[in-house]
Amino acid sequence: MTYKMPVTHISYRSHSTALINRRSFLTGAGGVALSNLLMGCSGQNRQRLSLRVLNGSIPPQIVGEYRKHLRQAAIAGSLEIAIEPQLQSAFNGLQAWTRNGQADASASDRFGWVPFIGKRSKPIPDLVTIGNYWLEKAVQQGLIQPFDLKLLSGWQALPPAWKEMATRSSATPTEQRLWGAPYRGGNTVIAYRQDIFKEKGLPPPTDWSDLWRSDLRGHISLLDQPREVIGLTLKKLGQSYNTANLETVPTLQGELMALHQQVKLYSSDAYLQPLLLGDTWLAVCWSTDLLPLTQRNQKLAVVVPKSGTALWADLWVRPAVATPASSSLAADWISFCWRPEIASQLSLISRAMSPVVLTTPVANLPIELRQNPVLLPAAATQAASEFLQPLDRATVLQYQVLWQRLRQVSG
Repeated sequence: MTYKMPVTHISYRSHSTALINRRSFLTGAGGVALSNLLMGCSGQNRQRLSLRVLNGSIPPQIVGEYRKHLRQAAIAGSLEIAIEPQLQSAFNGLQAWTRNGQADASASDRFGWVPFIGKRSKPIPDLVTIGNYWLEKAVQQGLIQPFDLKLLSGWQALPPAWKEMATRSSATPTEQRLWGAPYRGGNTVIAYRQDIFKEKGLPPPTDWSDLWRSDLRGHISLLDQPREVIGLTLKKLGQSYNTANLETVPTLQGELMALHQQVKLYSSDAYLQPLLLGDTWLAVCWSTDLLPLTQRNQKLAVVVPKSGTALWADLWVRPAVATPASSSLAADWISFCWRPEIASQLSLISRAMSPVVLTTPVANLPIELRQNPVLLPAAATQAASEFLQPLDRATVLQYQVLWQRLRQVSG
């Protein structure tokens, strides 16, 4: 892939083995082998819970723990899982089921239900993974139904920002309705080559303001995303990612132009290779892209900017046309995902933070989580971080104009 640079043109291939592109919301992580865990779970007299799961977001170990939970609780239930490679395709499925009142055969036939038992009709799933980006659209289009909070255990343990993101006001002024149950998430981070920084005697980055340092000019890659780049600049200026009127920040354009002079490339899906090769020293990226790499490559380090960053979340939603028969088992699965011990496992294995972990007493967390500032950011950083909210049409236009003006400037 070739990306326009401020000064030159350089071609890189995307790092397909680890990359998760939150711009197009494509998950490129390798598939998980769930079939062995799920074979033999079904039964005619059992209540069946059907999940449509984002690829890589629920590790096989968690599925195994849930099967054990069903046995121990003497719940006559079984689990059936289909893998979705993209969040976009999951949202498309919600639209198709609502429109047609049946499962989208093209998606399920293409990626397969687990376990494979010949060809048969694919039921509408009871729960589907979507990203917080699509939640507002799903509610507005009537694609999903709200959850009954009285059936869910663990909701109160979620951080306030995660609750606010997932709920909407109802007809009753004092009542909030839960439309999506968040089970994991991530953040926008700074990754850097700590070997190069050490060799050149450079202090490591700690916050967004470091992107403007003169000693890093020409060695930075940014996400090819206006909400991310303009948002981090707003954060640097002490403003919110969700600032409603950009014209109220008079220094914003000047700061963006200065940042643009620092940048070697803009990319949302091919920034890892130049970082690994040392062509760039620092990259703004998504945490789930980098955490798996840092386990294998000691040259890379990841920092959550201390002034706060952008958050994303994967949520369970219930299709509007899902039958009520499995609602109690669906609630049981969500409550299971919110158990502190399961939330810790989910965070460590999937390399994405569970919201429950963020409010669990640190002493009760595994040492691996306590020592991971990306999966468990400092409390002040958590409080300053934000989910990107939908923008009105006027603000979207402001972003478009500012972004085009920025990208048209030569280095």
